[in-house]
Amino acid sequence: MTTRLATARASRAAQAITVDGRHLTLDDVAHVSRSGASVALSSDARKVMQASRQVAQEHVARGEPIYGVTTGFGDSAHRQIDPAKACALQARLIESLGQGTGTATPIATTRAVMLIRANNLARGYSGVRPVLVQRLLEMLNAAITPVIPEEGSVGASGDLVPLSNLAAALTGGRLAHYRGRVCLASEALRAEGLDRIVLEPKEGLAVVNGTAFMAGFAALAAVDARRLALVSDICTAMCVEVLGGTTGAFDPFLHDVAKPHPGQMRSAADIRALLEGSELATPYDRFLGQLGTTDGRYRELPYRVQDKYSIRCAPQFTGVLWDVVEWVDRWLDVEINSSNDNPLFDTKSGAVHSGGNFAGGHVALAMDALKTAVASVGDLMDRQLELIVDEKFSNGLTPNLIPRFPAGHPEEGLNHGFKAMQLACSSLCAEALSKCMPLTVFSRSTECHNQDKVSMGATAARQARDVVELVEKVAAIHVIALCQAADLRGPEKLGRTRIVYDRVRSKVARLDIDRPMANDIAKVVDMARDGTLTAGLGIRETT
Repeated sequence: MTTRLATARASRAAQAITVDGRHLTLDDVAHVSRSGASVALSSDARKVMQASRQVAQEHVARGEPIYGVTTGFGDSAHRQIDPAKACALQARLIESLGQGTGTATPIATTRAVMLIRANNLARGYSGVRPVLVQRLLEMLNAAITPVIPEEGSVGASGDLVPLSNLAAALTGGRLAHYRGRVCLASEALRAEGLDRIVLEPKEGLAVVNGTAFMAGFAALAAVDARRLALVSDICTAMCVEVLGGTTGAFDPFLHDVAKPHPGQMRSAADIRALLEGSELATPYDRFLGQLGTTDGRYRELPYRVQDKYSIRCAPQFTGVLWDVVEWVDRWLDVEINSSNDNPLFDTKSGAVHSGGNFAGGHVALAMDALKTAVASVGDLMDRQLELIVDEKFSNGLTPNLIPRFPAGHPEEGLNHGFKAMQLACSSLCAEALSKCMPLTVFSRSTECHNQDKVSMGATAARQARDVVELVEKVAAIHVIALCQAADLRGPEKLGRTRIVYDRVRSKVARLDIDRPMANDIAKVVDMARDGTLTAGLGIRETT
């Protein structure tokens, strides 16, 4: 990691992010979940939360039937209980929802879930005490992370099953990650001097009845997908160089004038900037004057006037991802800064509103679109890789990018180069593409036909995470192969892509003799994810 970037990340981690229910960003989520930035609850949020709590208490004191507070849940909403049992009802709800299965959610993702749920409640319409949100933030700062099995949410009526583990941890129940091991949540709280929360009326429901679980996966997938879009532009620029391709397909006229999709314009501009100073790419106008003929005779041209679609049409595909991440970011920004549980309390009118803000339709569709756009870019990079490893299309590169050896050298004929890397890339790409069936079309009627339309947002978000991680590996393989191709052409002839080449070479050695490269792939994935691969290129950067 560069000193500058390491310093910046350390500075972010040291700066507390204020939680107020209104201004949380996806980058904030990434900083807290992955870089350990501390969090604090705003004083204004405390006041608004306390006001809505007062409204809720007044309704309970009057003996009114309030959903999930003095009534049963879901299909049992018509069954009213005595207010004296309201606290016990919350505890029973959390116990009844502990049915999650599957692998544990990664710690970083669970931290994102915790932050988002705290921010949702801090907006101040959920009728919960400020201490509930404060405790979530204290657990984040103390690195107490509930163990949350990934499976079990249908994404409407909230992420009930997975979020029950969050609610349980607040009370000292179930398990948590703490100091490098899994222990009882009560043990971790006690070690940090934190009291266990006793859930009061509405508070258990408020924690579980929302979209924070799916939104945690979605937020990190969106941040990583934005970086992947930039890596794809870098790969396209390097492909043009190592294949001796033409720059004409990226001319501003084609994108800014003829077909001005914002993402397409962004992608083409990135590629143009990255090709500045390149001695390998061929400007389209360089050979136009050499190819003219008026004598009516057939001739074989010494140059290609157009490259393959995976090169020439790259902005039209990566541009789709750029555009998708833009609107996905907007949708997720609303989601993570919303009150998405039920019921909600209006502090101005004193009214109780029972509705469906817990439904994850926006997150679900956003993730279905994001994973499709990401997988398409993975497929694009896989096709580009084929061009550079296949001697039929690589314009003079060695077969499978094997190093060049003089005749009679002992290594001659023994090396396979990037043959298996291309095979692995194709496998990863196929797996990513296989996960692109939209989950939003799989609504199931559940809970005695009360939840008769659901979003499947949690599953969509988990699959988007999976696709992003697969395509990160595709991108890493492609980048390593491009650097090998640059070695064969002469890296000193690269344009601004030389910056990326140098960064990769600081971690990954050139392939001179066949070796396992799994660790090399992991190193480049890490570089792409933490931003060291793409920072400081002189083009608009992601965070």
